[in-house]
Amino acid sequence: MTSLTLADRSSVARLSHAVGLDRLFAFIETGHRRACAVLLLVSLACFLPGFVSLQPMDRDEPRFAQASKQMLETGDFVDIRFQDEARHKKPIGIYWLQSATVAAAEGLGVPEARATIAVYRLPSLVGALATVLLTYWAALAFAGRRVAFVSALLMATSVILMAEARLAKTDAVLAACSVGAMGGLARAYLQRELARLPAGTALGFWIAISLGILVKGPMIVMFAGFAAVVLSVRERSARWLLALRPGFGLLLTLALVAPWFVAILAKSGGAFFKASVGQDLVGKVGTAQVQHWAPPGTYLLVFFGTFWPGAILAAIAVPFAWINRREDAVAFTIAWVVPSWIVFEAVPTKLPHYVMPLYPAIAVLTAIAIARGFVGPHRPLARISTLLLPGIPLAAAIGLAVAAWTLDGTLPVAGTAVTLAAALVGLFAWRAFLRGEVWRTALVGAGASVLFVTGVLGLTQPVLRSLKLSPRLAEVSRGLDCPAPAIATVGYREPSLVFLTRTDLDMLDTGEDAAAFLGDGPCRLVFVERRFEDAFQAAAAGLPVRPALVTRVAGFNINGGRRLDIGAYMVRP
Repeated sequence: MTSLTLADRSSVARLSHAVGLDRLFAFIETGHRRACAVLLLVSLACFLPGFVSLQPMDRDEPRFAQASKQMLETGDFVDIRFQDEARHKKPIGIYWLQSATVAAAEGLGVPEARATIAVYRLPSLVGALATVLLTYWAALAFAGRRVAFVSALLMATSVILMAEARLAKTDAVLAACSVGAMGGLARAYLQRELARLPAGTALGFWIAISLGILVKGPMIVMFAGFAAVVLSVRERSARWLLALRPGFGLLLTLALVAPWFVAILAKSGGAFFKASVGQDLVGKVGTAQVQHWAPPGTYLLVFFGTFWPGAILAAIAVPFAWINRREDAVAFTIAWVVPSWIVFEAVPTKLPHYVMPLYPAIAVLTAIAIARGFVGPHRPLARISTLLLPGIPLAAAIGLAVAAWTLDGTLPVAGTAVTLAAALVGLFAWRAFLRGEVWRTALVGAGASVLFVTGVLGLTQPVLRSLKLSPRLAEVSRGLDCPAPAIATVGYREPSLVFLTRTDLDMLDTGEDAAAFLGDGPCRLVFVERRFEDAFQAAAAGLPVRPALVTRVAGFNINGGRRLDIGAYMVRP
């Protein structure tokens, strides 16, 4: 009798869970506006923690931001420069977006907008939000609102998009352009019985292509081009592409893209194309750049971290893609992902964000597989592998606590507690999966992601002072009793220090150079890393005025992977 009662209670509980879930989805699926509003709220909860407090992340982010700042300082919105060095790696798009955002912030009275990295991050935040909403829109070409909502939710809560939303770089904006273009391409293919798509869909496709080219060159053409070729081979015809009005679209793209490329060609004398194509692009294909080499298969491995919490559900859905590869919707997602993924795995230079524009297709395919009942505890190894849901935040909580204690001698109590709470919620998601409640698993996993990013970036990151060398050095320079000091550095050459101090920051090579810099005039400040200090002191002994040690700043340089001890020296007027 007791066992029967327990069984009855279990059945009632499961029925209650199912009814509650159905009511939640019914609320969300009432209309597109409601679904998009919920997605925006979840996205902001994922993207905003740490958005302001996170220091400029060396090295790419401050290089982008500094180049945009220099456009405002010089009034030159064609050439791209970091200090005196030409930065001819990426096209102009992100620099225009960042400089326009900063100019608008200044117009609204935001104090020190040009030295505030959060202002430069706003285009990335908007790009990440657009990526989520456009994933929802793109998924509607494949299935109904529930699938579209969960697809977008998987993107919003993914680790990689949460990271790129708060970095002033190209990748979040490129992801938005890419999913916008692929959503249009999907409609052209899946509705190919129509002679023409709505004008707005075709126009949106070509605008997305144009903006993607201005942001990151040929990448978006590769994504759309590979998919179009594969699907045309599948159909033995490319006529379905005519629905996108390619004649008009190519002319529009040329009109939007060509003016800046012509201007930079005239200004740089071809140096931009030599550097961006001949060095940056070809260099990534031929050799691993800036120590970012990794073997083929790396993206598959890191996917389980970068697409958490949806990654393990996506992995379980892989056989579904193969089994149903003849279906048009599944074939499109395969054509979207596989050819470009193979290229990225083959190229020696690898960074996790390179494959992010392919993740919306994976999210859509995963949601479709869930909707058809393919993903569940009955799949091989699914019960064990889904322990990643609580496992990743648990590992992060332990790792960050150890790092904080090792580097700063402190424990981030609040951040650790919230990250552990994310692990607990992840455990609930895992239990829901074991019961076969996969939709619930996706929703609860999203909740775990919100707690995870809040704990890691919102609460733990701000207290890791050892990782904030550049902000602390910039604070020293602003606290001097000497107005607008000339500043130099030796032994610590991170771009974030340039962005946070001044464009004409001198990057010196030796301790003797540092002493000579101080001897060139009054009101000067130099940062000297410990390795160069003996040579600096020996050379400074011969100066008419002995340099004064203002303070020391010790910390850990993430890029170099080592501790640094930097002395700040000054000659007062």
